[in-house]
Amino acid sequence: MPQEAFMARQEQDLAARIPAVLRRRKDLGLEGLVHGLDSVIISTEPGRLEPSVEELLRYTGLFAEAYFEDETCTTVVLGIKNSASFLIRAGKTGKSPFIAVNSAEKTKNLPNTRLETFVFRTTGLDRFVEIQAGQGVRFMTPEITEYPHFRFIQTIPSRYTGNSLGFIEWKGYKGDYAPQDARSHPLSLKKPALPHLASIHHLDHAATRVKALDRNDAIIEFMELTGYSFDFAVFVRSLNSITSVARLSKDDYAMVFTSGIEPFREDTDPGPTEMFIRNYGTRVHHMAFQTDHIEDTYDALRNDGMEFLVELVGSEDEGLKQTFSLPSPHTMIVNEYIHRYKGFDGFFTKNNVEMLTRATGKQ
Repeated sequence: MPQEAFMARQEQDLAARIPAVLRRRKDLGLEGLVHGLDSVIISTEPGRLEPSVEELLRYTGLFAEAYFEDETCTTVVLGIKNSASFLIRAGKTGKSPFIAVNSAEKTKNLPNTRLETFVFRTTGLDRFVEIQAGQGVRFMTPEITEYPHFRFIQTIPSRYTGNSLGFIEWKGYKGDYAPQDARSHPLSLKKPALPHLASIHHLDHAATRVKALDRNDAIIEFMELTGYSFDFAVFVRSLNSITSVARLSKDDYAMVFTSGIEPFREDTDPGPTEMFIRNYGTRVHHMAFQTDHIEDTYDALRNDGMEFLVELVGSEDEGLKQTFSLPSPHTMIVNEYIHRYKGFDGFFTKNNVEMLTRATGKQ
């Protein structure tokens, strides 16, 4: 099927399904139960936990907040004001439920490594789980797990994204993620005293690569499990790529899905998005951090050893500047640094999306 016809059919399908999801959320009583992003969980190989944390401390504004271990894993918690927390973990025992989605050609050597879970704040967690289980949603545990300061449950990995969604209901000190039997370690991992890091702030969005045929299902699934709504999509026809954005509000963390327009085919150039999935599987490609003084910050990061897939793209006149780092050798995640200038009321620009998408072909 020609690209334009395939694209039109997909857009018609998505447009037809979205109103039904919004009605169903309201009719089931789900509205208002799930709120903004609380945290993300990044899994690493056991020997790469500390190097992963050191990278994030050196190249973002995040600070180390806690370091603990229990029988199942060792965890370092990173955070910064007005941002989701980052839980960087290395498992100890048992087979990861994400192994099956980590088996692509370029991920076999790091079978436990990925951004696994996006955790959202909830109220009325019991009611939420009851409703979702009644709709056929499968969770990793049969019941909500109780922790000293919160209650928690998460879905099994999505067949469309490979990601899990977690749901947390705080009942005590917010930000204390340690289990009852956790053993705390001193925060020996120090943040470098680099002035430019003060210009790198909260997690703005993260982008998951999904297959062309799964794009609509991935968006609908995410909407069914959260309070988010599909906002808009940017099509880059020349690169066979769509960047789709779901938002809770203009001020909240945004969830981005990037897919092909057409599925991967052996007899034609699939474009960088579908080729990435071919090599790395469906997974989070990058985490974007809101950045001030982006020109100076970019130069300082580069002088400190960070390498980039692309130079700064965009301009003040366009209202937006962005760049992508090389993927981390320890987490396989790209850092995006993004700055929206005063007066810019959009989220992305098509020109920036095209240049950043093209840059991912270097991976």
